Amino acid sequence: MTITPGADDATLEAVMAAIRFDAAGLVPAIAQQHDTGEVLMMAWMNAESLRETLSTGRVCYFSRSRNALWRKGETSGQVQQLQQLRIDCDGDTLLLMVDQTGVACHTGRRSCFFRAAVAGGLQEIAAPLVAPDLLYGG
Repeated sequence: MTITPGADDATLEAVMAAIRFDAAGLVPAIAQQHDTGEVLMMAWMNAESLRETLSTGRVCYFSRSRNALWRKGETSGQVQQLQQLRIDCDGDTLLLMVDQTGVACHTGRRSCFFRAAVAGGLQEIAAPLVAPDLLYGG
């Protein structure tokens, strides 16, 4: 099932009914750059963050550490605009096709997936593009 932002109420309700939230009311959401296929990050969404994302087009997640909504880019300016929402076959994982402004990772890298398993351990495959203290005023 796919949906684009700005869905009407009937479509929104159909989407919400198709999603299997876990016992904590959360569902994993993978963000992927819509035009390149680059996997950017994984975060959690609850029903409220998903509804906000679908109604506004600006991606909103649920922060488990803060126990609050997390509007991507509200601190760093590194915003994600939803292009399309996809729901997997079991309804328990979301794929957000987004247009990412700047970097997606809090480490200043474009993607959170910047380490690769290699013989002997992990290898960093992407350097930071922005210093984290510049993103967050640290």
